Amino acid sequence: MKTNGGRRRIRAFGGLRLARRWRRMAQKKYLQAKLTQFLREDRIQLWKPPYTDENKKVGLALKDLAKKYSDKLECCENEVEKIIEEIRCKAVERGTGNEHYKATGIATIEVFLPPRVKKDRKNLLETRLHVTGRELRSKIAETFGFQENYIKIVINKKQLQLGKTLEEQGVTHNVKAMVLELKQSEEDVRKNSQVEEEEQNEARLKEKRIQRTKRGLEILAERAEMVVDPETTPYLDIANQTGRSIRIPPSERKALMLAMGYHEKGRAFLKRKEYGIALPCLLDADRYFCECCRELLDTVDNYAVLQLDIAWCYFRLGQLECLDDAEKKLNMAQKCFKNCYGENHQRLVHIKGNCGKEKVLFLRLYLLQGIRNYHSGNGEEAYEYLNKACQLFKELYIDPSKVHSLMQLGFSAQEARLGLRACDGNVDHAAAHITNRREKLDQIRKEEKEKKRRRLENINYLKGMGYSARAAKQALHQASGNLEESLQILLSHPQMWWLNDSGPETNSHQESPSQETIDQLVYMGFDAAAAEAALRVFRGNVQLAAQTLAHNGGNLPPDLRLSAEDSSATPPTSPSDSAGTSSASTDEDMETEAVNEILEDIPEHEEDYLDSTLEDEEIIIAEYLSYVESIKTATKRN
Repeated sequence: MKTNGGRRRIRAFGGLRLARRWRRMAQKKYLQAKLTQFLREDRIQLWKPPYTDENKKVGLALKDLAKKYSDKLECCENEVEKIIEEIRCKAVERGTGNEHYKATGIATIEVFLPPRVKKDRKNLLETRLHVTGRELRSKIAETFGFQENYIKIVINKKQLQLGKTLEEQGVTHNVKAMVLELKQSEEDVRKNSQVEEEEQNEARLKEKRIQRTKRGLEILAERAEMVVDPETTPYLDIANQTGRSIRIPPSERKALMLAMGYHEKGRAFLKRKEYGIALPCLLDADRYFCECCRELLDTVDNYAVLQLDIAWCYFRLGQLECLDDAEKKLNMAQKCFKNCYGENHQRLVHIKGNCGKEKVLFLRLYLLQGIRNYHSGNGEEAYEYLNKACQLFKELYIDPSKVHSLMQLGFSAQEARLGLRACDGNVDHAAAHITNRREKLDQIRKEEKEKKRRRLENINYLKGMGYSARAAKQALHQASGNLEESLQILLSHPQMWWLNDSGPETNSHQESPSQETIDQLVYMGFDAAAAEAALRVFRGNVQLAAQTLAHNGGNLPPDLRLSAEDSSATPPTSPSDSAGTSSASTDEDMETEAVNEILEDIPEHEEDYLDSTLEDEEIIIAEYLSYVESIKTATKRN
């Protein structure tokens, strides 16, 4: 007991020292930003005389500048002089790098190392831009002592692609590169080989998790395009805030599905505080969201929440300065919330009856805006945003005893938090709200299940008539699920039959139609060559072939005619061309594992993204408010 108690005391003391260290670092960052701001406003070029002499050494005029700015900031003159000198050295170094790049074509990249690297986390690395991403990763690993296969590089908010050159990926001179380390180690070198091997295994597992995430999401997105029985085969669907399925244009559905899937996976890693793995998922989500139309992104809050999550992830990694457009992302989130929720949340209140739960998003938005402004040297703006976040925290704080009371009634802690915030902390109202929500969701689920059952029946009915599942799905989509209208669409657009489930290549390996079926169409009055071509296209389906020929004056439409010619010119696939089945079960097991891992991280509660204990936010708000309030107390005694 005594030993354990001692360890706790040591840890607490270390925590106090760490807090002071972070305070000093935060104050220094603020001063750097503020002084940089002053230098820009005064149009002072530190790399030129009188601040830098011909030998690139510091000039005497820098002391006068330090005196002027220290009086303005009410800070220690020596501290200000030291920081201005650091800014000057970096400016000189950058100028030298620019000249070197123009002369040799060798670019300089500013490399930001992981938080575990205690000193010199920002480093410069020279490279040519025609090298591949793999070569750059190898150079970074070798230069800074990482294991090459266990790091990821993020440049311009995108993962570095190993097979492409830096030029192809838009990497330029003076760009910032962030290193994400997949293995979580506290020391650079482990003497114990067993521990090092365990860490390497952990890193391999994390890399495999990222790859499984990608494969699992691709499978689930593909299933959404297929006809599957929801009772037996899991797949992803897109629903609105009430749980009802939304009709999305097929051209955007897969991208949106992948975007939302990567976002949910990234959020799952955020909850577990695995920020290094979360960020690649969130950046992939951002990439897929950008493939969707702007109108869609402006009408839902998903994209705004993603911008917050990306900025939060950079902040928790200690790399917020790597996110050059942090302000743009936060402003975009704010604008999107306004479009989605309405001015002063009127639209949100109209739809859901309250806006208490969504205020959690605004708390994090204001907090991140406060942090960004602080690190940009804008003390007053930082205080304004941090104070707004603080006021929201007080409003959203939940008495733990109230959560306990609701849990005693059979509700989960998550339901209790969300219910209490929706009902301004009233326990009785929250209990009624949660019960009502459960009943509504249960009814919606039953209705959606019945809708899916009817849709599957309609698709199977159309497949029984000879149409492919893909053609049936498209026709039903155009007819808003109405079977009779979808039949009319298919009959008036026979070329839709050509929408094959397995892709057009499978249509090019069809056997010749039988003479009997050709004779049937000839007997109806069609030309023998046209009859054979139509039967080849429709894989021997006499009914569809006859309808199409009759609809087009006895001939095939030009697009179907070309397909028929292709199929007759292509020999059938031999049995030896087909893949073996020896590894089929193994692949199926791997796919099942990947899918299950995704499904585990997709929350049951549709408002999971609004649920937060706000424990981290409370600490960070207090921390940064103390930084802002201590700015003016950083007197000459410091």
